[in-house]
Amino acid sequence: MRTLITAAIFSALALPAFAESRIYKTDPGHTEVRFGWDHAGVSFQHGEFDRVDGALSIDLDAPDGATLEVTIDAGSVSSGVGVLDDDLKSSNFLSVADHPSIRFVSTGVTQTSDTTADVAGEVTLRGITVPATLKVELIHNGPHPVAQFFDSYKGDWLGFRASTKIDTAPFGFAAPVGTLSFDISTEMKAQ
Repeated sequence: MRTLITAAIFSALALPAFAESRIYKTDPGHTEVRFGWDHAGVSFQHGEFDRVDGALSIDLDAPDGATLEVTIDAGSVSSGVGVLDDDLKSSNFLSVADHPSIRFVSTGVTQTSDTTADVAGEVTLRGITVPATLKVELIHNGPHPVAQFFDSYKGDWLGFRASTKIDTAPFGFAAPVGTLSFDISTEMKAQ
């Protein structure tokens, strides 16, 4: 009997320790994906996507194992100029009719400080996938500061800022845009 108990204890100790990952989902009202580009050296233009859905699986004690998936509704693009929005949605650029979503899927996370990380991944736009790395900063971790006023904010929250630059050449846009700069801000609630 003692041998059986000893074997059971050693077997339990030999099992790998599994991290406790939690899933966080983007809050649609507090997630912004803004982008900008150099307009022929004359000005710097901006736009944003209004509909974004994302899920982060993370063990906050071991963030290098995190995974992130984000889907952007390409048709939600908004520059503030209707004619430009129509062009951005057309086959000249985003080709929304054929490719209604833009996706980012992480392939690895490297923590660079207590509050920053590089999230490597792949962006798929117009059916073409290219590598991209998000420079991410953790802004908030814990209960939401406005939970005392609104029940919908109860629970655990994370807040992030992120940025990246993506060369548009591989996507075959009708006009040479060069590099798109992205700035992302999001609040994510634990599920």
